[in-house]
Amino acid sequence: MSKAAMKFHVPEHLHASSPAEHNGSSRNDVRMMVLDRLTGEYKHDRFPEISSYLRKGDVLVFNQSRTIPARLTAFYKQKKIEVRLARKIKETVWEVLIVGASLSRGDRVQFADSHEAQIVGTGSETPLVQLSFELKGLAFWEFVFKYGTPIYYEYIQEPWPLADYQTVYSCSPGSVEMTSAGRAFTWKQLAELEKKGVETAFLTLHTSLSYYSNNQWPNPSYHPEAYVIPEKTKFLVQQAKREGRRIIAVGTTVVRALESAADVTGELKNLKDLSYLYVDEKHSLSVVDGLLTGFHEPEASHLDLLKAFINEEQLMTAYQSAISMGYKWHEFGDVNLILEQ
Repeated sequence: MSKAAMKFHVPEHLHASSPAEHNGSSRNDVRMMVLDRLTGEYKHDRFPEISSYLRKGDVLVFNQSRTIPARLTAFYKQKKIEVRLARKIKETVWEVLIVGASLSRGDRVQFADSHEAQIVGTGSETPLVQLSFELKGLAFWEFVFKYGTPIYYEYIQEPWPLADYQTVYSCSPGSVEMTSAGRAFTWKQLAELEKKGVETAFLTLHTSLSYYSNNQWPNPSYHPEAYVIPEKTKFLVQQAKREGRRIIAVGTTVVRALESAADVTGELKNLKDLSYLYVDEKHSLSVVDGLLTGFHEPEASHLDLLKAFINEEQLMTAYQSAISMGYKWHEFGDVNLILEQ
């Protein structure tokens, strides 16, 4: 759980339960609250107008990780359980969350097609465990994509197809939850931004589980996620910083990857690693200047990350306004653009 949860309540009807496409709208038909980092002033707009808040020379950095169907049905001693993939550790071993049973080292679970897996250790924190699969390589991925379904939580009223959990630019499978901040972008919008002179760059950070059920969240101070930053992205970001241009992260995962890779001077050096970085109001941002993100629950560590961009009182005021204006929360909801105007 977040170390300093903000005190507010998101009414049930503001939990977005389906993607825009299933409401007869385009994926970019969402609302956008624009929040000034310096003054705390905010305004309400629509996401298709994002271009008017961006400048020629701005660099938008996207997470190109693609969502996998990480929810698998299994059996333990003939009891039906659920296995949620959390993070790949090595070729055949994943950190997973077991839902519906309490398992220990040595216990085996059965999947479809007579495949088995065995608990081989504890995970990075309770209640995660390490599960070793018999399958590996392409055979493992074929199995996951054949039998797995996307992870979804209580506010989602029905399971949507895996395609609904992807951004248009995602290309590197590995995230167990959608990198949702950029979901509203369309190819047309990206082309229009390019015409304006807004640069785009990409990295990959594979998301792990953000919630363990039963009101238990990951420890934000120890929540490893793997990232890779291409040399091309490093060059674009570093050149922009030298020239005083803005680096705008599309999603908290991008913030985490860029800030993890940077040294104290803001130079991107550690381009491939596990990120253990917990970004909150105590973290001095060395790379990222602005952020496009969704709206986060008070218990979520993602909300603590926003306090690195703007003070809590101003953020709280803006969030209360978003609630009163009926903004939608979660991965299929509305977005919040935070940057210095």
